[in-house]
Amino acid sequence: MHLPDHFLDTQTTVATTAVAVAAVALAVQRSRGELSHLASAAADAVDARAAVRSRVLLAAATTGLVFAVQMLNYPVAAGTSGHLMGGALAAALLGPALGVLSITAVLLVQSVVFADGGLSALGPNVLLMAVVGTLVGWGVARAVQGALARRVGDGAVPWSAAAGALVSVPAAAALFAGLFAVGGTVTVPVGALVSQMVGVHLVIGLGEAVITGAVVAVAHAVAPAAVALSATTSHPVAGGAGSPSCSPAWPRSRR
Repeated sequence: MHLPDHFLDTQTTVATTAVAVAAVALAVQRSRGELSHLASAAADAVDARAAVRSRVLLAAATTGLVFAVQMLNYPVAAGTSGHLMGGALAAALLGPALGVLSITAVLLVQSVVFADGGLSALGPNVLLMAVVGTLVGWGVARAVQGALARRVGDGAVPWSAAAGALVSVPAAAALFAGLFAVGGTVTVPVGALVSQMVGVHLVIGLGEAVITGAVVAVAHAVAPAAVALSATTSHPVAGGAGSPSCSPAWPRSRR
């Protein structure tokens, strides 16, 4: 999914970069608000610092986990392999705002240090994987969670996260195909590109779902209150947001 430099024309790259920058800026704003809410809900200053520090450490650990697991490839077809995209996983653990920032940090390091995805393509890559991957993963996970929660309770959390992961990968691939149809610089039939990208990424999405569901299941079993997707079910408050220990649904209009 990592786009190289000059795969999209200048106009498309600039437009997608602008959207990505705006989304990341909004994620920064929302993350600050969430951390402030954590601090204000604490009993005293010591608890406030501990709550914020715990959330920041979880975000750092999630970012490192996604970065490491993205290094691992698994076969999906003859001559084709895939790897974790990570947006749905980050959203399930951190919530959508911190999730966007987590995957953005991964992509930035990969682009600058490891040349995995071009510098000029960083904006499109952030839009596809950090923004679309995370928000679609979160939205689908919340929808599935709402449908399953009354039947299986907290047991819905890993299944919901897996469903979000399954959908997020082909959703990002479909958006890429649309962007390429508008501003691609390589001569490839659009229909063939769409069918190949979406088809292959459906299979990659299965791997993403397995990894995401497994990680979230372990995290939920060990510390359910620390999992954003778990907290939205286990500790609901007025307005549909999660408990102070989790990130509220973002954007608000999608609750």
